[in-house]
Amino acid sequence: MNALTPIHTRLAIEVVHDFVCPWCYLGVRRLLRALALRPDDRFEINWRPFLLNPDIPREGLSRPDYVQRKYGGEERGRRLYASVTELGLQDGVAFRFDRMTHIPSSVDAHRLAGWAARFGPADALVEALFAAQFTQGLDIGDLDVLAGIAAAAGLDESAAFAFLRSRENADIVHTENLRAHRRGISGVPCFVFAGRLAVSGAQETEVFLRLLDVATLEVATS
Repeated sequence: MNALTPIHTRLAIEVVHDFVCPWCYLGVRRLLRALALRPDDRFEINWRPFLLNPDIPREGLSRPDYVQRKYGGEERGRRLYASVTELGLQDGVAFRFDRMTHIPSSVDAHRLAGWAARFGPADALVEALFAAQFTQGLDIGDLDVLAGIAAAAGLDESAAFAFLRSRENADIVHTENLRAHRRGISGVPCFVFAGRLAVSGAQETEVFLRLLDVATLEVATS
């Protein structure tokens, strides 16, 4: 155990993210690796929605249309994807942008993560949603696909599908997105430790470890 870290301290971590953000996937993977290196500590992750593309239609966009709108052309998008792919390989994330033919609205994926949190930690589902989007090339805007991902993560597929069809909590996703902007968060990922220490971007695992130790010590002594 790290000498700075008291036993039995629970540290709340807010992860502001979007499921269509490759940097978020990379940052989350690095955070989870850091948490695994602190097995004696107790952490609680709260997954906070952010919408990089709040105006995208519910049915999503074709990848070429999205790349043109987002990056101004395929060449710039290709350079960005190549950079992220190279970094991902170093962290065990096999980005497969070539499999992505469709860019979805992420509202329903965020709704599903919020629903899953009712039954316990949603960490495994979040990881599965990122993997579906960026390594499997699945359409995480499709309700059937989302319900299948929920089932693979150990949740009730029928209940997940019924919830998704209801459109329940879509307003909460948009409210959380607005709340993030009001907190000064203009890009993701953003990680907030114990409500007081925040860092943006896909930080290296070593950075997360230092933040975890500092935040855990502050919580224990406050």
